[in-house]
Amino acid sequence: MDGLPQRLAQQIRFIIEIDKLKAVLRRSYVTCADRRENSAEHSWHVAMMAMTLAEYAEESVDLLRVLKMVLIHDIIEIDADDTFCYDEAGNRDKAEREQRAADRLFNLLPRDQADEFRVLWDEFEARQTPESRFAAALDRLMPLLHNVYTEGRTWQKHDIVREQVLAHNRPIEDGAPTLWTFARAIIQYAVDVGYLAAGGDELD
Repeated sequence: MDGLPQRLAQQIRFIIEIDKLKAVLRRSYVTCADRRENSAEHSWHVAMMAMTLAEYAEESVDLLRVLKMVLIHDIIEIDADDTFCYDEAGNRDKAEREQRAADRLFNLLPRDQADEFRVLWDEFEARQTPESRFAAALDRLMPLLHNVYTEGRTWQKHDIVREQVLAHNRPIEDGAPTLWTFARAIIQYAVDVGYLAAGGDELD
């Protein structure tokens, strides 16, 4: 890339670097093939959910900001990998790994864009704004749908039970109460048809 202006060279370097997200495999299986999805596919799908389901946000949201957040939120997995949400050991150092990844990856960009992307990522992680709460709700709903439509494949592979699924997905209620009602219904459906083990008593 000799001869490119520095700003464009940084931007192209970032664009090529994030191509690696396509190689980060998640635990969820796609509904259309016998394979796991990658994190780039997940980000695209959550962005489409945001466009399709925006009317169910708990509060009025800036949809463009939500879309930016969901497209950016998993870029850090290029360095930090995808941490399975039910992996207690893996989640103990998840925040530290992801902070280091954010420092490296976003700083490939020119300073103004690096700052913008980092602010969006930090906002998503904090879940303190209507946009970030809605984005987080969708981010949790998508794997739930994958599990229901693949007959609980990931849940069964890792011996996950209803209480774990309810506890992990409860933040959906903060960003989209209607979608949480839906989520609880499909979790119960999954238990009823044998896709998800009931475990103990249901959480309130």
